[in-house]
Amino acid sequence: MKQSRSWWLLVIVSLAVMIPFMAPYMTLNPDSSRVEVSSRTVQFPALVAHIGFAFVAMVSGFMQFIRVLRQRHPKVHRYAGRVYVASVFISGLLALVVIGYVDDFSKAVSFLALTLLWLITCWKGYRTAVRRRFDEHRIWMIRSFGITLVAVCARLMVPVLFLTYYVLNGLTVPGGRETMIDRVLNVNIWAGLVVELVLVEWLIVSRYREAKRGSVDV
Repeated sequence: MKQSRSWWLLVIVSLAVMIPFMAPYMTLNPDSSRVEVSSRTVQFPALVAHIGFAFVAMVSGFMQFIRVLRQRHPKVHRYAGRVYVASVFISGLLALVVIGYVDDFSKAVSFLALTLLWLITCWKGYRTAVRRRFDEHRIWMIRSFGITLVAVCARLMVPVLFLTYYVLNGLTVPGGRETMIDRVLNVNIWAGLVVELVLVEWLIVSRYREAKRGSVDV
């Protein structure tokens, strides 16, 4: 019934990445924002609320995968699931507001694709649970939570993308450091999304193969 070490490592790394990222926004000071704020009355409040609810979604999402809660305390599992679904939908809808203030087209499209996938996978997870199709529910919730963790993965990908940029440009940094940073931050969401989708689908396929052999609980 114990969670694996890799699961706890994922929890620790996710919190270590997201808490420092969130900290400036929790001051509620637009001047502390990591992104340019053009509207202090709409964009910044929406951004802060989006980040806050996304963090709640991440924490409640981790709770969904605690075996002892799922198997011995199903009510707690269901309540955590409701918190997760509500947080995803509130954060996702707020993200649509924030996207309207993103100037760079590539970055805006990446956030839009991420948000739509987040909302769709969460909705599918919720609907299959309501219809008591629990095998499908688990698959869709794994996909949904994988999308939730894109925020973590995209930030972990930044050093890899810096190195990739450097190598692909013949071990040079054309345009200087600021250009490199700007270009990397324009593609890190795409990179994180692709990596998460591949990992999640690999996890689903591998675990269900093991489940068919009766060796794991999906």
